[in-house]
Amino acid sequence: MFLLLLSLVLLAPFNISSTAVATNAKPPCDFPAIYNFGDSNSDTGGISATFEPIQAPYGESFFRKPAGRFSDGRLLIDFIAEHMRLPYLSAYLDSIGSNFRHGANFATGGSTIRRQNETIFQSGISPFSLDIQIVHFYRFKSITEELYRREKNKFPRPHEFSNSLYTIDIGQTDLAVGFRQMSNIQLRTAIPYIINQFSAAVTRLYQQGARAFWIHNIHPIGCLPTATLYLKNPKPGVLDNYGCLKSHNKMALEFNRQLKARIRTLRAELGHAAITYVDVYAAKYELISNTKNQGFVEPQKICCGVHEGNTHVWCGQKGIVRGEEVFGGACTNPSGYISWDGVHYSQAANHWIADHILNGSFSDPLIPITHACHKRLHY
Repeated sequence: MFLLLLSLVLLAPFNISSTAVATNAKPPCDFPAIYNFGDSNSDTGGISATFEPIQAPYGESFFRKPAGRFSDGRLLIDFIAEHMRLPYLSAYLDSIGSNFRHGANFATGGSTIRRQNETIFQSGISPFSLDIQIVHFYRFKSITEELYRREKNKFPRPHEFSNSLYTIDIGQTDLAVGFRQMSNIQLRTAIPYIINQFSAAVTRLYQQGARAFWIHNIHPIGCLPTATLYLKNPKPGVLDNYGCLKSHNKMALEFNRQLKARIRTLRAELGHAAITYVDVYAAKYELISNTKNQGFVEPQKICCGVHEGNTHVWCGQKGIVRGEEVFGGACTNPSGYISWDGVHYSQAANHWIADHILNGSFSDPLIPITHACHKRLHY
């Protein structure tokens, strides 16, 4: 199962915004719920409930046990829920003990925007691509009215769907798969098609009544430790000053450029939608480029797992190192690391990023998440 995580480690963008958020005279939004769509960066238990459960030491820093998240603790989506004073999102695919009164999470680890031709057992890619997540949302929404009449405390009020916040964080795995299967030229050519699929998904949500969107761009995967784990003696110019793989970041930047342009088009097409584009890449790259000043170790160091020479035992797994079986356990101080397992960020890093994006400093328009329901006239 953890092979699916290893296969998503190759992309990102960069463009740091330090502009202060403009004063907003409008009142904050009263979002009754959050509906999230995405991949392992925001999966709160979907892939774990559907296939093989995530094992310890995942979740140890906050939940004190595995909690369906690919981190030692909370993810960005968890900090978003906290910021909005809403409960953590239950995964739609997890039927055990779930409460959907204030939203649902349709994200699963390894998800892509476009459908893949391989099974999860072949490639580690989730079968729940973005269009399937939208289908799940349709079903969830369609049966809510009946279920709400039975159990009002576990399901959203039907009229609240149009007043809720719709968060989307997906696209990394599309590039990860592309790097593995295509040349850079082929992948660049495929990006417009992927963006078209993304745009269609947003439009379908809008047609179902969604109005407030908070959309993350894809992250600096070229900066993830696993992006360079097997890269021996790289030639000058392959890596940037922070150990990030330039080629993958360049591709991710192109993806984000096209995503941002398409969002501008969607704003014109979906007249009643308030769509906020969030440059999460820039926020993460800012953290990566200032690790010591922010109290973190070097960004290429991994907290969980064993990585010695050509031997790699992934977080929570067992493997043979120097003829002996070892367990890929966690470091003693996860809060000092940006990278939890080489693919995903630590809770501490997620917290830092949340503190820097939720106030709107990295958003277009410059609007905090608490005001993301208001359509701005100066996009």
